[in-house]
Amino acid sequence: MRIDVDEFVGRYVAVWNEADSERRRSAIAGLWAEDGVQFTDAGEYRSHSALQARVTEAHRQLVEQGGFVFRAAGDTVGHHDAIRFTTYMVPASGGEIAWTGFIFVRLDEDGRIRQEYQFGDAPAAGVAKGNPPGTRAVVEELLRRSGQGNPGHIAELYAQNIDWRVGWPVENHPAVPWIRPRSTRADVADHFQTFGEHCPPAESHVSIDHIMVDGIDAAVTGTSSQVVASTGERFVMTFALHLTVEDGLITRHHMYEDSLTVAEAFDRS
Repeated sequence: MRIDVDEFVGRYVAVWNEADSERRRSAIAGLWAEDGVQFTDAGEYRSHSALQARVTEAHRQLVEQGGFVFRAAGDTVGHHDAIRFTTYMVPASGGEIAWTGFIFVRLDEDGRIRQEYQFGDAPAAGVAKGNPPGTRAVVEELLRRSGQGNPGHIAELYAQNIDWRVGWPVENHPAVPWIRPRSTRADVADHFQTFGEHCPPAESHVSIDHIMVDGIDAAVTGTSSQVVASTGERFVMTFALHLTVEDGLITRHHMYEDSLTVAEAFDRS
């Protein structure tokens, strides 16, 4: 290890607190390699542009609006090309730890991050007591729970009545069983239950490119790779998901995806 690991972690933590956009951009370029990637419970963030968007949104929501700051726990260890450390998110005015992040990074020969793995408390834990979680916290929690595959647990994040839309030509597709009208929390649970029955979670891979938040609205873009159990065919499609979060619950779920690619995977011919 040819770098000062404590100095490195100090720069890492500081970037999440940095208010100036240009200094933040420069700090990200100094911390992550150009092809560096961050893996979290919710998704993957590849390249400086994706990391810039992620850090900027986290700062806006958690530091500017939430009143929190990030601190290093002082437990940094490193050897060869790897460093492990812990970060805390605490109220800037003082108080108990609201979120703990456990970070493991691998560095390139220039001492920049090639791969980062972030483990932490559920995102909703980073919200002050008595207040509903913010839009980004709910979206990241949805992605985390979706990866776990428990339909009822996923549906708990939705309001009792949902504005649900999936961008398919017909509402009741004859071949794809989860393309049905949905309007309630129970419908949401049924959607994820049906999806999991026909596309086994063990064969699933979802990569998140961007999470963009504007007030109560969020847009998630990424790629989904699934295997249809009945045919053994794998489909890979890009998607865009528009979510609206009100009072800590999802009230709008609009999915835009490559419906033809999915339908063809159900067709043996």
